[in-house]
Parts: sequence; structure tokens; C-alpha cells
Amino acid sequence: MLTFANQLTLLRMLLIPVFAMLLVYGYLGGALCVFVVASLTDMLDGYFARRSGHLTTLGAWLDPVADKLLLLTMFIILTLPLPHLTHRIPLWLTVVVFSRDLGIVLTVSIVNLALGPRTFYPSIWGKLATATFAVTGVITLLFNWLATPSPVPELCFMASGAIAVFSALHYLLTAQRPRTTPP
Repeated sequence: MLTFANQLTLLRMLLIPVFAMLLVYGYLGGALCVFVVASLTDMLDGYFARRSGHLTTLGAWLDPVADKLLLLTMFIILTLPLPHLTHRIPLWLTVVVFSRDLGIVLTVSIVNLALGPRTFYPSIWGKLATATFAVTGVITLLFNWLATPSPVPELCFMASGAIAVFSALHYLLTAQRPRTTPP
């Protein structure tokens, strides 16, 4: 069912190439605005789904895919040596975040293949990681748009790296005993 929440998730997915093109071609203010709107749809889709009682299987699949696509696009493009970027995300952080997400997908796949279908609910650490990654994107985009050197993006990079490693370890340790009810 294509609920309002699912439509917000689809909007987020449609905004990803717009964000990427704006960022690559140097429209940093536009890229920042599109990224903020896309990130807000991530918070709002879940809110509307829970509030309306329209939690759907489609939404359960689309939402994390849209999150991963948006954030990985942001990490990859902000890592590129684009001449108009004042602040670039370090390659090590992009590799850590990408490896975390790949590890989660592989773990879920292996557990489902080995033990049969299981439902994996997001942990608070995974949600915190997603929020930290989004804040890192907003801060990095903001200081690029301002073209102002600042240590603030570096602090965000360190926080994102730490939560990425911690949430990945937490996920791997709890994957063998998935929850049967949502948090």
C-alpha cells in the first residue's frame, strides 16, 4: 500500500540524484537544502507511519534502502576531490560507513539463509548512527556552502566513525538473536 509515509520515503529516493547533481556541479546551497529536506523525510515517514497505524511491509523495506542510498551518496560525493569543496569527508570514514552497511546486509542475508526468515528491527545504536551520519552531512555541507575553514566537520567525522564502529559491533553481536517484537 502506498501510504503517505511511503510517499515520503519515495520522495527521499527521488531527491538523491537531485542532491548528487547539485553537489557535483557546485550548487552547494541547493545541495544543502535538498539534503536537509531528504533527511527530514526520514524522520517524518516513520512518524506518520506510526501515528496513522499504517506500518507497511513496503515501508519496512523502502525506508532503510532510502536511508542507505542517501547517506552513502552523501559520503561518497563529499569524499571526492571536487575543487569547490572546502571540507571533504576523509576516505577512511567513507570506507568505515560503507563497510558497516555492507556488513549489516551480509549478516542479515547469512542469518536468513542459515536460520530461515527473520525480522531484524533497527537498534537504538543504528538509529543513532543514521542520525549522526545525517548531522555530519548537514554540517559538512553547511561549512562547504559557507566556504569557511572550521574544526566542526572534523569533530563530526570522528563522531560518525566512532558510532559506525560501535553500532556495527552491536549489530553483529545481537544478529544471532534477532528480536521478535519491534523496540
